[in-house]
Amino acid sequence: YTVGDATALAKLRNDDERIDVKYTSVFRELLTYMMEDPRNITACTHLLFCAKNLERIGDHVTNIAENAYYVLTGTQLPANRPKQDETAMSAPAA
Repeated sequence: YTVGDATALAKLRNDDERIDVKYTSVFRELLTYMMEDPRNITACTHLLFCAKNLERIGDHVTNIAENAYYVLTGTQLPANRPKQDETAMSAPAA
């Protein structure tokens, strides 16, 4: 933003997709560890919270990039940003 690079802001916003993919991968891997050995549940639960918080930081960075892009250019980025966090769809039905 401070150097006036709208292209970098748009790229930063689109990089959120990579973070979402990584988070989904970590989420699934930790669930597997917990199912394989219940003694892993406590440690993996802490790691799940850490991973989710890092994913949320990525979402906040994305929002900041979108706002900075708007301030810089006067136009908004397309609303259909890539979103790859599939963990909500991975949860078993109640």
